[in-house]
Amino acid sequence: MKRSALAASALSVAVLTGLTACGGGDSETDAADKPEAEATASKAKEVSPADRLAKLMITKADVDNHEEGYAVEKPSDEFVFAKSPDEVTLDKKVCAPLAYAMNQLPLGEAQADLTRVASKDGLNGGFTYVTLTAYEDGGAESAMAGLSKAVASCGDGFTAKSKSGTSPYDSVTAEPTTKAGDESLAFKSTMTVLGTTHTLHSAAVRHDDVIAVYFSVDGRAIAEARPSDTKLSTVAVGAQNSKLG
Repeated sequence: MKRSALAASALSVAVLTGLTACGGGDSETDAADKPEAEATASKAKEVSPADRLAKLMITKADVDNHEEGYAVEKPSDEFVFAKSPDEVTLDKKVCAPLAYAMNQLPLGEAQADLTRVASKDGLNGGFTYVTLTAYEDGGAESAMAGLSKAVASCGDGFTAKSKSGTSPYDSVTAEPTTKAGDESLAFKSTMTVLGTTHTLHSAAVRHDDVIAVYFSVDGRAIAEARPSDTKLSTVAVGAQNSKLG
């Protein structure tokens, strides 16, 4: 996690210049080229996975529709645990999806991902991280299956390492969740930092080929060695699930 948070690919736009036939009419060659030109122009107008996620991600206006006073911001890079899944190593490979989910990294074979962090009282109230990930056909279902398997297999904890440090998780437990989207699951994990236990809550919801992962943490409590048990923001989760449809 961004030390448990001790605390997106635009497609290139191809511009096709059509050939103009002499005499004002289309030659046979020009006519044959038209379908290809139209297909290229159409492809150029397609929305990339990254741009799509940017439109789907919640903003301050979205959470204000539920309750005023929330901030939705781009997370700081200061406490990034890892920049990509490739930078994370684990003592139990099956637990990898858990480490990714709790460190705002994409699950499975992703096309694009985007993270924002929502909070109402900032350092005084903890943070809820929202990570959206887009997939090709079948990728989202596979990613959810991997996460579900990890929750069931890693009850006695695991350890994740990166260049930034080591994150030992003491336990992982499935939690009840209100059904949302096409699939949903929730879990909590515990970790001990500076001799103090912290409970971290996470959830994942699949809407067609997009997965939203939510993760809550009280970074200030961790830094100050105070026990914490920060629940997911119902405002942020509700607003994001509503926006995904």
